[in-house]
Amino acid sequence: MRSHKNILLATLAAAALFGAPAAAWSQADAVKRLRIVGGLAGVNQYTRQEEPFWTQELPRLTGGKVTAEIVPFDRAGIRGQEMLRLMQLGVVPYGTALLGLTATQEPLFGAADLAGLSPDMKSARRTVAAFRPYLEKTLRERYGIELLAVYAYPAQVIFCNKPLTSLADVAGRRTRTSSPPQADLVEALGGVPVQTGFAEIMANMKSGNIECAITGTMSGNTIGLHEATTHIHSMAINWGLSIFGANLGAWNSLSPEVRTVLRRELPKLEQAIWAEAERETGEGIACNVGAASCTEGKKGRMVEVKPAPTDDARRRTIFVGTVLSRWVHRCGAHCAEVWNQTIGPVAGFEAKAK
Repeated sequence: MRSHKNILLATLAAAALFGAPAAAWSQADAVKRLRIVGGLAGVNQYTRQEEPFWTQELPRLTGGKVTAEIVPFDRAGIRGQEMLRLMQLGVVPYGTALLGLTATQEPLFGAADLAGLSPDMKSARRTVAAFRPYLEKTLRERYGIELLAVYAYPAQVIFCNKPLTSLADVAGRRTRTSSPPQADLVEALGGVPVQTGFAEIMANMKSGNIECAITGTMSGNTIGLHEATTHIHSMAINWGLSIFGANLGAWNSLSPEVRTVLRRELPKLEQAIWAEAERETGEGIACNVGAASCTEGKKGRMVEVKPAPTDDARRRTIFVGTVLSRWVHRCGAHCAEVWNQTIGPVAGFEAKAK
């Protein structure tokens, strides 16, 4: 009942912002103005890439024939967990959904961003490339959504408020997590996972409720973690992958010319967002440690703990024995089968059905 109530409330909020579902729109209306739900507010992915593309680039590329309005999903009265359903219904015709949050509706969608799977950007790109055909097919056939792009946020890393020399030092520490796979990884390290919303990280750190936090390198800097913590471990725990897609009714109502423009330009936007994520990962670390190369954040005095070979070995062991195993247990035998056909071969990890 609670889930249905949440979806109803999110539907009403989205309808107030975007009007009728896509099926009720005329082609002329859809072509004149597109309604977009973007990613998280305030981050560079949105302010530097998504918003300018839709409000400035698209009108320029189409000679003013197509315009768009965009709002971040976390300022639209929409919970990320409901985005997939709202896009399926057509209430949100064009939307951005975090894969980790869509996993509450479709557990398999969380596969590409499991904690400990991709410790660097290169491996994250390989994972997405391997999983993308399945994601595209499932979104279209099961949800009536056309996949148009896959985005990445900067690396999610571990901040701690006392000395840290390796991942092993997380043992015994209360650590902020934002998803079950992150909690599984922290627990396997001997830590105590504490599910905490992003907006509550600083309050929990200052009160002593948490001693470490997993969050983005630059977003952590933005909220002041560089002042409340002393050490940052630079291995990526995960990347906050998200998808951008269109309800098929809305997509098919566009003229072939507009669809061609979007098919050509959205991959460019995707690549720009990935490049931004990689650059900002490094910028966040530079600012947190107070490096001279920091130009956009606030300079801290943190100690960077670079991943050692022992850290990577520990990550791999924990991923196979705990994170992947528990994900399969929650997700089911079919998930193990899909994993072994897509991500498994490129990641080097086999999933075993229980």
